[in-house]
Amino acid sequence: MNLPLPQKRTVMVYKVIGLMSGSSLDGLDVVFAELTEVRGQWTYQILAADCLPYSPEWLQRLSNATQLPAQDYMLLHSAYGHYLGEQVNAFIQQHQLDHQVHFIASHGHTTFHQPAQRMTAQLGDGAAISAVTGLPVISDLRAMDVALGGQGAPIVPIGEKLLLPGFAAWLNLGGIANISSETAVGDFVAFDICPANRVLNALASQLGRAYDENGALAANGVVDEALLARLNALPYYGQSYPKSLANEFGTDVVLPMIAEHSISIQGKLRTYVEHIAQQVYEAILKVHPGITPATPARKLLITGGGAFNTFLVQRIHDKLEQLGIDVVVPDEQTVAYKEAIIMALIGALRWRQEENVLSSVTGASRSSVGGALWMGQS
Repeated sequence: MNLPLPQKRTVMVYKVIGLMSGSSLDGLDVVFAELTEVRGQWTYQILAADCLPYSPEWLQRLSNATQLPAQDYMLLHSAYGHYLGEQVNAFIQQHQLDHQVHFIASHGHTTFHQPAQRMTAQLGDGAAISAVTGLPVISDLRAMDVALGGQGAPIVPIGEKLLLPGFAAWLNLGGIANISSETAVGDFVAFDICPANRVLNALASQLGRAYDENGALAANGVVDEALLARLNALPYYGQSYPKSLANEFGTDVVLPMIAEHSISIQGKLRTYVEHIAQQVYEAILKVHPGITPATPARKLLITGGGAFNTFLVQRIHDKLEQLGIDVVVPDEQTVAYKEAIIMALIGALRWRQEENVLSSVTGASRSSVGGALWMGQS
């Protein structure tokens, strides 16, 4: 197999497996994408994609990872890397991709994220993935940015900029909601808005549901104005970007606050949907403070698992309509696998030794070429 070399040519094609495990723990996203670069312009095609649900054992191990002693944590890091490698091998066999994959780009599963202390950690040892698959692996995608004083998040904006052009802003509704946009002066910025699916799924689980399908439970609830006011007053929302959230913000701050209010689960879901919609509205105003319905028409692209929550999307649409912004939800594959696709792109940029994390987004001292490279078989 001829692997593309890290040098510029007229047309370059990379066939990459991207791996993404989101904070909502809804499964491992695996995408085999063909990425094409022609004179700085990138396009992509999804050749195969799966979301592999975690077994109850892996759900428990990943959920409890931050509570482990150091040695047990590192053993889990190695075990999860081997697990990822095995899942990739099964994916390659299922889709008959032998000798077609150039390399793997793995995000891993975020556990500790403390950029103020210049530390971030994602489970899933890249060396283990490479050892199991025999393929080159690019991992630890956030580490360099954090070492340079950045937030290490969000890192998907580089992919939105290169692969999904033509929008005023990009909203990802995953375990955490985050937004990317270009400012009036041409800077590309992004930041975490608020916890999203992580909280909504936890609330739905109290009614025996894995998630609130189409937002039907929330749609039948009533907004609790006192709870909504408390949520909107959390100090994080007053901070300027760049900024990012750890998963624990949803589990250790937001969910306990919601639990203090004696209302129905439907009411809690409805209130939290309203909170997300309000914070998306506020985030748009942070990036575009002068925006009004009179400004030229703009579009917001929504992806991530939350884009399937039709009630949540409708509430965001209702809010942003006041600013003259149209909401667009793309095809189902892009919605479901955008982050895994972008991990593949970040890996391709790393292979080319080109910047793949933007300092204008993260606040790092400079943009960087992020990712550790494990070569697999010689």
